[in-house]
Amino acid sequence: MQVGFLGGAREVGRIGVTVKSEKTQVVCDYGVMLDNQPGFPMHIPPKEVDAVILTHSHLDHSGAIPIFYINDKKPLYTNKLNLELTQLLVQDFIHLSSYYLPFEYLELKTMMHSNRHLDFGVEETLGDMKFKLLNAGHTPGSAQVLIEADGKRILYTGDFNMEDSKLLAGASMDYGDLDAVVMESTYADADHTERSELEKQFVEACTNVVETGGTVLVPAFGVGRSQEMATILAAHHFDHPVILDGMAREASRVIMNYKEFLKDPKLFMNAMHSAEWVEGWQDRRRALKTPGVIISTAGMLKGGPAAFYISKLGKKANNAVFLVSYQIPGTPGRELMEKGVCTIDGQVRKIKAQYRHFDFSSHCGASKLKEALIRLGGKPKVFVVHGAEGNCELFANWAKTELGLDAVAPRTGETYQI
Repeated sequence: MQVGFLGGAREVGRIGVTVKSEKTQVVCDYGVMLDNQPGFPMHIPPKEVDAVILTHSHLDHSGAIPIFYINDKKPLYTNKLNLELTQLLVQDFIHLSSYYLPFEYLELKTMMHSNRHLDFGVEETLGDMKFKLLNAGHTPGSAQVLIEADGKRILYTGDFNMEDSKLLAGASMDYGDLDAVVMESTYADADHTERSELEKQFVEACTNVVETGGTVLVPAFGVGRSQEMATILAAHHFDHPVILDGMAREASRVIMNYKEFLKDPKLFMNAMHSAEWVEGWQDRRRALKTPGVIISTAGMLKGGPAAFYISKLGKKANNAVFLVSYQIPGTPGRELMEKGVCTIDGQVRKIKAQYRHFDFSSHCGASKLKEALIRLGGKPKVFVVHGAEGNCELFANWAKTELGLDAVAPRTGETYQI
């Protein structure tokens, strides 16, 4: 068995992993890097690929998959919830991209029609390869991939989170003995605040702002984070207006049809029904007039309705901006966190509203990554991916020195024999 790295090696973004047995080759994820212009993984001739397996909808994992559907119809294995959320994000990506993309809506449509829905824990056979998807606890529907071929077993974790959140149950960690693991390392250098403590701090901070007549803007990723924030507020009986805007609305509508992927469907539905959904500019202006919490995309303040809201709310000291998603260096959200300024209408302005970052990550923190590796059965070869600023090397080094495992931080274009 061979494993190859097309992207996501020593970086976060454009991840693509190939697994090849004697007779079959699959690609696990094929994402984009969203810098000023989209970056793609290394090319692989579609005729050499038997299937694509998708772990979850975020564009750094899904954004380049339509490339496989330009002249071909490869089977795409994922569950229907992932598929529909991916359609939303890729559609938006095509719509907003001012750069030439190697695919259009037609390829996305072909991709949608090529889906083979796969529930968690159900084994699928493809040529001389068997694989199944397991809950990853990262976003609704997110999966890890367990592949068996040539007498070897390999796990690709995708992005995963072992801890429960209000929205999702933590990742399933029951794999049996493994020969190799491809593991993410996004937070190999940091731990997250304990979830229940963080939730309490967030709800208290929102309550303080709203009860003194202010409005809280919560810029959040449309898939996963927005729904989690609304669910947290509902769970803590927050009894002030909660407004939902941007892609969070469409994503929430999709998730409402697949409640079986959620930890507490009743709580989620309660959160969705008690929130006010913005349907147009009139609603947007109205939302600014009443103290409450506005949950809106984009999570890093890079466009979307959140950019409009901050231009209005940022001018007054009684309002607040609570960032709850990871802020990539160079984004308006990161600028706000570090310098207290935000680019509004092309001008850099000081934000008078209070601003804070709450680390609601849907990835494992450093100690959970270590725990995951310690819990794995067998003595697997470890490939560390999906980490920036030296995190892949850092975690591979830890696995080698502390656990005595054969661990590497591969580079793009490298292949290894298992």
